[in-house]
Amino acid sequence: MQERIDEKKLSSIKGKQEEALKLHAFYRGKIEITPRCRIKDIEDLSVWYTPGVAAPARDIAENPGKVYTHTNKGNTVAIVTDGSRVLGLGNIGPEGALPVMEGKALLFKYLGGVDAIPLCINTEDPEEIIKFCRWIEPGFGAISLEDIEKPKCFTIVERLREELNIPVWHDDQLGTATVTLAAIINSLRLVGKNKKDVKIAMIGAGSANVTIFRLIIKYGFSPQNIVVVDTRGIIYRGREDIKNPENVKKREIAEASNRENIRGGVPEAMKDADICIAFSKPGPGIIKKEWVSSMASDAIVIAGANPIPEIWPWEAKEAGARVVATGRSDFPNQVNNSLVFPAILRGALDVMATKITDGMAIAAAEEVAGFAQERGISEEYILPTMEDWDVYPREAAAVGIKAMNEKVARVKKTRKELIKNATMIIKRARKETEVLMDQGIIPMPVEESEKSA
Repeated sequence: MQERIDEKKLSSIKGKQEEALKLHAFYRGKIEITPRCRIKDIEDLSVWYTPGVAAPARDIAENPGKVYTHTNKGNTVAIVTDGSRVLGLGNIGPEGALPVMEGKALLFKYLGGVDAIPLCINTEDPEEIIKFCRWIEPGFGAISLEDIEKPKCFTIVERLREELNIPVWHDDQLGTATVTLAAIINSLRLVGKNKKDVKIAMIGAGSANVTIFRLIIKYGFSPQNIVVVDTRGIIYRGREDIKNPENVKKREIAEASNRENIRGGVPEAMKDADICIAFSKPGPGIIKKEWVSSMASDAIVIAGANPIPEIWPWEAKEAGARVVATGRSDFPNQVNNSLVFPAILRGALDVMATKITDGMAIAAAEEVAGFAQERGISEEYILPTMEDWDVYPREAAAVGIKAMNEKVARVKKTRKELIKNATMIIKRARKETEVLMDQGIIPMPVEESEKSA
């Protein structure tokens, strides 16, 4: 029986991939640029371009801040990648990464009303990537770094956050950390445990878990109660390989975590743990049932690998876990970056923030968790889904308010103003898509048209 269930899930993945091949070829991509201004007749073009455009251009040259008034800079994000580590596919290069970046841009627009432009660049040199981002800063309100391999992803985002005067966001790091924190907040609420007391096993030490480690500590979890496992085993003080310069993040983890200096691997890390946070490699079988059974009572398991989690959720449940989450939408409790990154960038843009801080990410996580609590959390519902579109304006407002409190916002707005603005922009993006589909401007594939006829 279990084998048939596994085969059914694997068949579903294959079916989605086959459908994606057909539909990507049919539409030849997922995004395009459309006008947002009136064009009644040809005379309007002389307002939007020459000679009329000279006036706003001069105004910006004399008053640089007016670029946010006269252009769409304040709603435009550059999605920058070298394609060196694409969601479970590895280093497939900038061309291979383009469909993924277009998908990201689609989610930015549909869920957050943010105009995002994929920029897949033909270099893997971190200094060149940093230079590229500096060069394009004038044209964008924010930069979203995507699918860049570690350890250079840490260096790039840290440098750019210091050197640029617009938000620089790495979704694989802070996006994953934000939605995971929201999931943990509500899971602990369900099982009645305190963040200061719980023991946590973190499986994987890539960009996601390294940043989750940092964020949950800032939220109040004790680092000494956390044990992190990488491909070589548990990270502990004195481990020889972490002394290498490229392992600076692991060295920082070793110095702060693992109070008892536990040695071993995944089984030893998970023993008596209250929470397991896994962002390692696709399973199943990366985490075994007996390891879950060795965890504390009312255990929480977040198996985040895609497309197949480190352990099937039903196996984790059978082994005694009380709350189980994965990265997949066909299981309960999907821990998905898409729940946070469109809103966080929306909120940052709406107050013209100069950066996105960990505090802003925590504010987003708390808002997402609170949204689910209002609807009634359960072991099968610890987070909203992407269908709960009204979580996004609230999340954006929480981010904007936090940006103002942390003095990284250029403008001040009330929570009511932020929610109203975000709601209007997101509704507009969704309505545009609906109208274009209704009018046949976005066509239906032939087989779908025949079905509806």
